[in-house]
Amino acid sequence: MTSTHFFGSQIGGPSVITYGYTDLPWKLFAYDVYYFFSYLWALPYVLWPVRAAEMNSGHLDELSPTPQNLFCIFVHFLLVIFQLAFIVALPFSIFFPILPVVAAIGAYLLFNYGLCMLINGSETEYHSDPKYAPALPEHAHEQWIFINGVAAGSHWMKSNLNRLALTFKRPILGIHNKTNGILFDVLECLVQRNLGYATTDVRVCYSIIKEKLYNPSYSKVVFILHSQGGIEGSLIIDWLLQELPQDLLSKLEVYTFGNAANHFNNPHRHLGSQARALGGNPVSGQQPAGANGTNGVLTTNGTNGHGTDLTATLIEAQASTGNEVNQTSPDSPSDTIYLQRETSASAPSAVSDRAIGHIEHYAHTTDFVALWGVLHFAASKPGSMTVPRFIGRVFAKSGAGGGHQMVQHYLDGMFPLAKDGEGNLVGCLDDEVVDGVQGGEKGGRRNEFMESEVVVGDAGDREDMAREAMEASWIGGGGEGTTGVEVHSSSPVDLRGRFRRRGGAGVLPPPRRTETGVKMKVKDLSRLWLYRNGRSPSETPPSLVRDADGVVRMGTM
Repeated sequence: MTSTHFFGSQIGGPSVITYGYTDLPWKLFAYDVYYFFSYLWALPYVLWPVRAAEMNSGHLDELSPTPQNLFCIFVHFLLVIFQLAFIVALPFSIFFPILPVVAAIGAYLLFNYGLCMLINGSETEYHSDPKYAPALPEHAHEQWIFINGVAAGSHWMKSNLNRLALTFKRPILGIHNKTNGILFDVLECLVQRNLGYATTDVRVCYSIIKEKLYNPSYSKVVFILHSQGGIEGSLIIDWLLQELPQDLLSKLEVYTFGNAANHFNNPHRHLGSQARALGGNPVSGQQPAGANGTNGVLTTNGTNGHGTDLTATLIEAQASTGNEVNQTSPDSPSDTIYLQRETSASAPSAVSDRAIGHIEHYAHTTDFVALWGVLHFAASKPGSMTVPRFIGRVFAKSGAGGGHQMVQHYLDGMFPLAKDGEGNLVGCLDDEVVDGVQGGEKGGRRNEFMESEVVVGDAGDREDMAREAMEASWIGGGGEGTTGVEVHSSSPVDLRGRFRRRGGAGVLPPPRRTETGVKMKVKDLSRLWLYRNGRSPSETPPSLVRDADGVVRMGTM
């Protein structure tokens, strides 16, 4: 039985755990090793369930018994055996002369590289096949980019790209994070996220994204990350935040699956919005089962670990600039927000007042990598001021199918494919007609993940906590064809009846207030869901115009 937990972004400032990604590397390594063994119970779920008879994506699934997949699995089996032997033998090298030891290590690394080349190929950039999603003029202003996770050679990389293209009906550019074997990939993850080391694919992807964001022909760059790709994406985002103007960063949207990163930055653009977030909207949500062994409520205490009230500090800081937090000013937008979907003001970054337009994380509560990454750092107990900021709303799915593979577990479980009457894959499973077949395929099978309900806020929270999550989410999950939704945040806030249609059709139903909080379906909060089968969120991208035929044409910043 599928159930999903939802919790909003961490607010930059209050403490959440006792260590952060800026701590000393040895301390980060020690914590990583400790939590590696703490979550070791979930390690089999990296591959489980196999479910060969129920694979939704056919030959695109990683463990589908095709000749190419079986060859990749065989090579990885050899790599695991040889790498285990190498790691076990390495401590005994101290008993031998140094020159033979260096020669033996060099020979082994060359042998390991040769084995990996059998599945890696030589390219860094890959593209999805046009037969899965040809380039369409209505998507010409978008660039979709993907970085894969651990153990993915060129064949699995192409399968990931083609599955994404089939799901969202857009060409996908892939930057290949080449595998060195599963065990060596894990060591590389430790080095990357604790030392901030950028491998070749990180540097290549950074330069590509930077070029696309500066290119006036593109109004939107969608960045999709899986597993180790989340670590690499967090490094790329750090660089982008250091160098790019924020009106360019607002074109970026990020979506991760099984994210292994230890931080994900996306700061507020103004002091006023951060002060309001700290003062009225602390992070709150139901902790996913298995995240740390409890089902407690996530809260922050609003202090820096030394008894100082961060809210008061920020309010005092803003007062010194002449801007009152609760007044309308350039740094403090009005508390009544009109999400006009046909103007650039409806961009997600304008709603959240964060540098990057939108960030969403999808995770399984039994996925070892997600537990070690996003679910640990975005759902941790309060601690010190050194907070590992992990910004982005999280959808944590529990239940059957909670493995780690990008296609077989995440996309098949969260964005399953529909089939036509002849059994051909035609796109993302939807409740609407797909190629003449109601419900996406015969029998009208439904997407259990997207239809599952989540709770925004809970009975112990102030209701404006839920409002904060709703404001950030509504732009992502609004009904298609809706021209605007009015969101009030007067105190006390009554969410019932506050979300009303201002025109158009297909507006979302009002959220349901229950004893435990506000209930909504995942599909009503997920922005990525709005891109399925070639669709797009209803807002016009910044600085572009929608012509009479409904197509968004090229424009400049």
